[in-house]
Amino acid sequence: MARARIDDELGRAALTTVQAITEKNGGVADADRLAASVDRTTVALAVRYTLQLLAEQAPGAAVEVRVPPHAAVQCIEGPKHTRGTPPNVIETDAATWLGLATGELSWADARAAGRVQASGQRADLSEQLPLRP
Repeated sequence: MARARIDDELGRAALTTVQAITEKNGGVADADRLAASVDRTTVALAVRYTLQLLAEQAPGAAVEVRVPPHAAVQCIEGPKHTRGTPPNVIETDAATWLGLATGELSWADARAAGRVQASGQRADLSEQLPLRP
């Protein structure tokens, strides 16, 4: 069953809260610092909202983006998978995802630092990130 769409005002508020705290702490937080600084509900809402924006801005089902334990979405036009593990998967933690979504962290830097695991020839979000509000 699909989740209800997150209201833009509510999603932006959660994202703004996370950004304000990470800026106060010197930029993109690592997962441990983010978890210690921002309550889990706000982080989860910000992650789900930004993944929702990604799916809306890059519709499709060729790539699955996972930010455990918060959410996963399918996006990017191309062949759709229907069973088992998708051929194109991107997985990262919440702090890295939010840094990528807001432009505080580049796709290339996140990949080089090993903060994003990506498999499959379409598993590249460099053209979709940062997200447009």
